[in-house]
Amino acid sequence: MATATLNASARSDVGKGAARKLRASLRIPGVVYGHHREATPLAIDARELEKLLGSIAPGTTVVELNLGGRMSKTLIREIQRHPYKRQVLHIDFQELVAGEKITVNVPILLVGTAAGVKDGGTVEEVMREVSIEVDPANIPNHFEIDISALGINDSVHVSDIKVPEGVELLEDLEATVAVVAPPRVEEEPVAPVEGAVDAAPEPELIRKTKDEEEGGEGE
Repeated sequence: MATATLNASARSDVGKGAARKLRASLRIPGVVYGHHREATPLAIDARELEKLLGSIAPGTTVVELNLGGRMSKTLIREIQRHPYKRQVLHIDFQELVAGEKITVNVPILLVGTAAGVKDGGTVEEVMREVSIEVDPANIPNHFEIDISALGINDSVHVSDIKVPEGVELLEDLEATVAVVAPPRVEEEPVAPVEGAVDAAPEPELIRKTKDEEEGGEGE
């Protein structure tokens, strides 16, 4: 289980206007909620938060939130960012309670080089993370699956993930995690047939002769 520490302060002003003022002062609005506690609005130093987010896996790292000297173990549940900037607009923390299981998504790490790659195959990752239920004290950083023995068209599934005791997989065990796809066969260009006409012939125009036209006019 990975851990980190972050300082925060409680705030009383809420709403869009208050949030804009916070961001203008280089602080980020947030909230911490959890079992048996009311949601508490927070203010967090923007630089400290960005530094933290750049060094952890937010979904699986327990953040010890220092709120006015009171330490709370939390998990980041949501990060709202600007549509086209990297700026954090708001962040949610869930307070963790020892012995109370939570649901988290844990990344899957493929280890080794599949044997089928040497034959021209390509490893296609179908799932990059799995959902689990676990005690906060036992959150794994990631799960590893060795794909070294996979040949062309071979695959690994959720059931191949080795989970420690106390961790429950919430995914379909038959779901595919990765597969070694065969090499793509490029179609050979069709050689032109000798003597073949490239363009379709123009339609023949039917014209009446002068005599036919004159005869037609007399009828």
